[in-house]
This record gives sequence, structure tokens and C-alpha cells, in this order.
Amino acid sequence: MRMIRTAAAQLGPIQWADTRQAVVRRMMDLMDEAKAADADLIVYPELALTTFFPRWYYENRADADEWFEREMPGPVTRALFERAAQHGMAMSFGFAELTPEGRHFNTSILVDRSGAIVGKYHKVHLPGHDEYDPARTFQHLEKRYFETGDLGFPVWRMLDGIIGMCICNDRRWPETYRVMGLQGVEMVVLGFNTPSVNSQKSEEGLAQRMFHHKLSLQAGAYQNSTWVIAVAKAGVEDGHHLMGGTCIVNPDGEIVAELEGETDGVIIHPCDLDATRFGKETIFDFQRHRRVEHYGRITAQTGVTPPPD
Repeated sequence: MRMIRTAAAQLGPIQWADTRQAVVRRMMDLMDEAKAADADLIVYPELALTTFFPRWYYENRADADEWFEREMPGPVTRALFERAAQHGMAMSFGFAELTPEGRHFNTSILVDRSGAIVGKYHKVHLPGHDEYDPARTFQHLEKRYFETGDLGFPVWRMLDGIIGMCICNDRRWPETYRVMGLQGVEMVVLGFNTPSVNSQKSEEGLAQRMFHHKLSLQAGAYQNSTWVIAVAKAGVEDGHHLMGGTCIVNPDGEIVAELEGETDGVIIHPCDLDATRFGKETIFDFQRHRRVEHYGRITAQTGVTPPPD
């Protein structure tokens, strides 16, 4: 067996006034808890260092740069990397990245047991809008503050397995998992910050949003025979509620571990990467069963083209 003891480390709300130092201390506390349970890998949420700032509208786009990290690790986050190396624990977390070239991305990284960054992913499927929308009950301005990811969906060899990353809304798109699945992915790690209400459909309640969340994870895991580790930032941030739903899904699409509540917490599950083999060698043996000659439309167009009347 190729076992990874995986810790899904949910963060409770991070308020506007909370400092990066305070958040990193919370993350290290969760890491210490995971170490006590002999975890090999810890996964934190999307935008783990700050409040979910895309809910706020800045007329001057540059004013939002205070939420972005210009280096990683930086003066504040270096302690987290050092603690991970001390524990010999791999990790993944998300943050807002401002590159030396002045580009802005919603980013996630993969860090090995030595504390070295071995993988980086930029969020591809940005939800929301890019200008203030008075018709919405709250704003969701990821398209204003982030560029569309430019790195695709790569995977990396780490912890004797093949690991990929995605972020939040990416989990709802089957192409996300399939592109990684075609590279043999055995574990997908992802963080999310998901509002518990739909700003454009108030009747869509928390129960339905949680259903869609889990449906996406379970379908992606099953259809690509991979583990999926999904980690929330949850609770009421600056008056806005983010749902939980931190869970671990096995390659059969079954939820095998789930964290209750909306505060800081860890769930740990032993993930056997060899459990991915059966699905990859039978019903989802891509080499034998995929029919790419019929899939051209998937990459040839974006919007819907109905048949003629």
C-alpha cells in the first residue's frame, strides 16, 4: 500500500482586522494537531491567509493589493514552512499572489516534507463578475482582482504518488478532474471559500449548495478514480457566511471523512493511493475506453450552440 495520512485543516472565519501573523499561528496549531496524529500531508483552504476580500468592491483596483502576497514564503509565512519542515509534513494552501511582473492570481501551492515549494497552481475557473453589480445581494469580484490561471492543471510526483491541485469553483467543472486524470492523478487537493447563499438566487439555500458541493467532489473522484481532499474556510466573515463542507472522498466517490462545524479543525484519514488502481484499470481505463474523436466540441467552443430550428 502507498498510504498518505492526510489532514484536511479547515479554518474558521478570518475577519478583515485579523493579522497574517494571527492566521499563521492558527495554521501552525492545526499542523501540530495533525502531527500528533502522524499526518504526512496537511491541506488548508483557498485564500487561507486573509478574509475573502473579493466580496468587497475597490473602485481603484490597486487598493486591493494589500491582500496579496509578493513572495512565498515571506516574512510572516516563513514560520509555517519551518514548522512543516520540522514536522517532516507536506502541505498545500491557497493565497492571493502578486507576481514580480505585477500579475494577480488566486494561487495554491504544494510543499514537500522539506518545506520546499514543488508545485504551483493558478485558479482557472474564476466565478463572479468584474464590476460592481447593484442587483446582487453581495459582491463576488474574483474576476476583478484575479487573472485567469495560466498554468493549466498540472500534477506532481510527491509522497510516492501523483498529486494535483485546484481551487474552489474549479471543483464544479468536470474538465478540471479529467485533465488531471489523464496525467494519472491519484489525489486532488483543493481549498474553497463558498458563500452559503447565492447572491443571484436567494431561494437556493445552504442544503442545496452543500449538495452541489459534495456532488461535484464525488463525481470528480469517481470518474477519475482519485482521492479528493476538499477543505473549507467557513463561518461568518465580516458579516458574510461561508459554508463548511470539509471532507475527504475516496476513489469510489464515497465521502469517508467529514468535519462538522465551521471553526478551525482537522480531520485525518489514511488515503491508500493503490486504491485508485482498480478504477483506472477497469471502467475508467482511459486508454481502452475513451473516444477522443467524438470530444472535439469540448475544446472547440465555449458557449452553447443549439441545433437549428
